[in-house]
Amino acid sequence: MSNITVDFSKIKGKIKPMHAVNNGPSVHFSNIEKNTVTVYNSNLERFVEAGFPYVRTHDASFCSRYGLEHTVDVARIFSNFDADVDDPASYDFVCTDDYMRCCEAAGAKVFYRLGARIEHEIKKYNIFPPKDNKKWAQICEHIIRHYTEGWADGFHMDMEYWEIWNEPDLGWENPEKSPTWRGTKEEFYDLYEVASKHLKEKFPNLKIGGPAIASSYEWTDMFLSEMKKRDVKMDFFSWHIYTNEIEKVAKRSEWVRELLDKYGYSDAESILDEWNYVLEWVGEGLEYSRHTHWNNKGASFNLAVMCEGQRTSCDMLMYYDARPTNGWNGLFDPLTPGKALKGFYPFVMFNKLYKLGESAECISDKDLHACAATGDEGKAIMFTHYNDTEETETKKVTLDLKGFGSDSVTKAKWYLLDDNHDMDLIYEIEFTGDEFKWIADMPNYTSYMIEFTN
Repeated sequence: MSNITVDFSKIKGKIKPMHAVNNGPSVHFSNIEKNTVTVYNSNLERFVEAGFPYVRTHDASFCSRYGLEHTVDVARIFSNFDADVDDPASYDFVCTDDYMRCCEAAGAKVFYRLGARIEHEIKKYNIFPPKDNKKWAQICEHIIRHYTEGWADGFHMDMEYWEIWNEPDLGWENPEKSPTWRGTKEEFYDLYEVASKHLKEKFPNLKIGGPAIASSYEWTDMFLSEMKKRDVKMDFFSWHIYTNEIEKVAKRSEWVRELLDKYGYSDAESILDEWNYVLEWVGEGLEYSRHTHWNNKGASFNLAVMCEGQRTSCDMLMYYDARPTNGWNGLFDPLTPGKALKGFYPFVMFNKLYKLGESAECISDKDLHACAATGDEGKAIMFTHYNDTEETETKKVTLDLKGFGSDSVTKAKWYLLDDNHDMDLIYEIEFTGDEFKWIADMPNYTSYMIEFTN
């Protein structure tokens, strides 16, 4: 017998935004006027349903729906580095403006990655150190002003997170082969210092951070040590992990937090802004991983990671990737964007907990991953049985809950996500008393959410 124990009367802080994603909705707009927008062939309603709190813009320039090579990246918006940095005519915001409107229509805040997408192509274009770091920082300043202060016929959007670069540590020992930074680590230190100090001076109320490390502990240790020496402030530190083991998410989260504390960045948010299931990066292992993104095992993995993230010191999670027609997107059908895949539903579940607001004490046994929340609108728990080995035996699970209040009548609704159910309502009861117990057989990759209201 395995157990999940929850005490809704014991508050463990806030439910954190563990259900953010990379990239926004797939939307076609027509008849765009000031107050008239027609939306078609879209997953916009699904985005609203999931309540994704943030969307990160990395790799948006791969996607035709967002504007391809004319979108988001600094060198795409400001294509002639020798142009006048203060002249609005030097900037091409058109496709990125449209993309930002799509994200805003979904109710999500934009987490804007400044820099370049990953470049797997045989020739590299925009991942080299800028000719002039100060000018690059000034270009970023004008991009921020366009979206937050209305500069160059722009917007006044609530965009607080601005991330400097992506995965500069990827291949750092042989930078001539890196798909993300074709410079030395010292050249990146210089760029980050100049950009961070310039942007923080110009926008003290915005959150400036980065650099979205891929995986290297050694590089991270050197980077943070150097930033401390240079007195570089950091509102958030971003990092990535791709794995098939939930425990590795917690371990990575803790060493990130330990390094931040070690170098005086205890107040910096720790943001995991790329994660997904990966068994291996090549061959059959990668093919298996891609199929897992689209099936119920992938959905169970998603739910387990979000539950684990809530337990750790990590402040935000951002799934990679909600970008349409992309092998990393386990949320939406690539041919019919409005059709949800299995992996979408854990985000809907977590959003219900997120809206309740407060995290309740939740303890679970091995291979059971659970998260519970309480608030003025009720209580809820989501949980899954996840072990990467598909042949793992069914668990008999006891769910032991308390903290409902002894005099009230509580209504409970069970939602099931498995091979045959897509977060379907399967069961409803009413009960009285402070405690409730439920026993169930849970095959591997079975997920539930239970909502409680009075």
